[in-house]
Amino acid sequence: MEKRIINPWQWQDQRSYVQAVEIKQAAATLYCSGQAAVDATGRSSTADMRSQLIEALQNLEQVITESGYECQGIVRLNIYSTSTAELFTCFDVFQDWIAKHGIKQASSVLEVKGLFETLNVELEATVVK
Repeated sequence: MEKRIINPWQWQDQRSYVQAVEIKQAAATLYCSGQAAVDATGRSSTADMRSQLIEALQNLEQVITESGYECQGIVRLNIYSTSTAELFTCFDVFQDWIAKHGIKQASSVLEVKGLFETLNVELEATVVK
């Protein structure tokens, strides 16, 4: 796979995303359903935003690795949240996870009226190798 990052500016670097990602000669592409703070039994979390974000990231990582991909291959990562104000108070969790895996992804953050049951944050990814 050949990956090219397009950033006409530098301000997005502090926000842990890029403006565009071009992929050439990808061997395969994985489209992940939205991952949230749902445990192995299918029960939705009732925890706070920070805890739900941590669990959602863990679930996303598990789906990616069990599929034979690497988190570094994430090229698009959308974040859905019931409160962007609350999400941004724990955005360091997200940024640390992005840095840990060396991810350079296009992203959108969207505030939604609601998510499934008691969920407050959901992550949707596209991964290539």
